[in-house]
Amino acid sequence: MNTPNIILIGPMGAGKSTIGKLLAHTLNRTFLDSDKEIEHRTGASIPLIFEIEGEAGFRDREVATIHEITKGNSWVMATGGGAILREENRAIFAESGFVVYLHASVQQQAERTAMDTQRPLLQTPDRIGKLSSLMTEREPLYRAAADLIIETAGKSPRVVVDLIQQHLKTSPER
Repeated sequence: MNTPNIILIGPMGAGKSTIGKLLAHTLNRTFLDSDKEIEHRTGASIPLIFEIEGEAGFRDREVATIHEITKGNSWVMATGGGAILREENRAIFAESGFVVYLHASVQQQAERTAMDTQRPLLQTPDRIGKLSSLMTEREPLYRAAADLIIETAGKSPRVVVDLIQQHLKTSPER
């Protein structure tokens, strides 16, 4: 099986990093995490980048980083929840590999990110409201970009990885 590069998209708290690491290990691939790579390259945390450069500055860095790290083959990449907002990223995703949208409900996102203080967009008293507005804005983009959509509710990371692998084995190459 000649498996394409795999790009995981979806909202924060959907499990992109956890599932991406497990999938990469299972497929014997390199794991890329666009947010971690941005932090590594800048030497600054994402909250600090947001504070200094704003969301637009962060998104510019994100596009450049995704463009650079997606060269080559044999990788699985977890993207930040907002990476889908930039048209340049959507084009890179479409050209670079197989795009999997990991869907998580707003309630699931709230539960999974409840203790997380590193997400700048969630530093608000109304986390549910913010997650809802982000989902309203991003959901159509996730769905349009996806080659495969997986509902993560009630599924362990191993089950999600197995579903992705099963789909790749039974689908004709892109």
